[in-house]
Amino acid sequence: MWAIAVKEFLQLRRDRRTVAMLLLLPFVFLIVFGYAANFDVKSVRAVVVGPFAAQAAAVLPKVFDVVATRPADGRAQAVDSLRRGEAVVAIVTPSSLSGKPQLLVDGTEFFAARAAQVAVASAPSTSAAGRLVGSVKPQILFNPELRTSVIMIPGLLGLILVFIGTIATALGVVRERQAGTMEQLAVMPFRPRDVFLGKIAPYLLLAAVDMAVVVAAGLLVFNVPFRGSVLAFALGAVLFLFVTLGIGVLISTVSQTQGQAIQLAMMTLLPQILLSGFIFPLYSIAAGIRWIGYVLPLTYFVRIARGIMVRGAPVSSLWFSFLMLAVLGTLVFSLSVLRFRRDLAPAGRSRTSPAISAGEESPPRPDASAGAAS
Repeated sequence: MWAIAVKEFLQLRRDRRTVAMLLLLPFVFLIVFGYAANFDVKSVRAVVVGPFAAQAAAVLPKVFDVVATRPADGRAQAVDSLRRGEAVVAIVTPSSLSGKPQLLVDGTEFFAARAAQVAVASAPSTSAAGRLVGSVKPQILFNPELRTSVIMIPGLLGLILVFIGTIATALGVVRERQAGTMEQLAVMPFRPRDVFLGKIAPYLLLAAVDMAVVVAAGLLVFNVPFRGSVLAFALGAVLFLFVTLGIGVLISTVSQTQGQAIQLAMMTLLPQILLSGFIFPLYSIAAGIRWIGYVLPLTYFVRIARGIMVRGAPVSSLWFSFLMLAVLGTLVFSLSVLRFRRDLAPAGRSRTSPAISAGEESPPRPDASAGAAS
């Protein structure tokens, strides 16, 4: 038993990836859940429009972070601001001081909508804020019933695509290495980018089918609305799939076995689940680790999916998310091609090292007849 235990310790010491995961994973969970698992929204972005926009913005409850005041705008412009994601709450001031303002809330921002409702209901009636919004009933737009399925399914679509794209692709390329067919790829007239694109093409098709099935189920079974452009949504999904599939290929290039690929894939999936805004609002996460969410592809796909499907947001309001997915895809593609070049180059050198260049004579070979005679 002692000999077996010593052997296992030696093998574990050589498997540095497993040791690192076993030692670091508890700290990752502690940090992520300690600082990111926060449903409390302390600041809600708001726009104030109407003739008395400046006066109303000055007396709003502290939870409202006024990002714009536009005296010339009305309700239509306020709704458009919420649709574009510029704010979560819009206050439309009346044309006279005796009128009541309108409080519009984006129903796709579940926790922020709840925070706004609590802030309005708890405003003291004797304060200026209470006199402004104390008797106003918030109007929930885009998701009037605040159904969680309307909010979760667009993000869940991205999560499913992350699992399929990252894990399936990572295992596919590692399988080539374990089967010994990577050498065969190296002798063929393929460039590294050809291998990369060829590898992700089948998984891209499979993930696209899964995406269509999940979207159809969300629309038919869970009554999730689809108010925006189908083409814009498809463009965002393709960019997102390109990034996730590229991450899977990149993981496979640094993994020697399928077990290592699964470990690395899970380490990349965990932050995307918890730090992308899929579960916890990104603006409620501590600033020290919030920046991680801004380099995760799922963060931008969740914004695109919820914006287009639920709010009907135009592409012009989501241009930054599309741009970030394109940048991340270019970065992952470049890194994967470089890693492929490293993987294929040694094999190429080992094959070509004994090769005879043009103009050189072949070394004499042993006489076959002599060998047969002997």
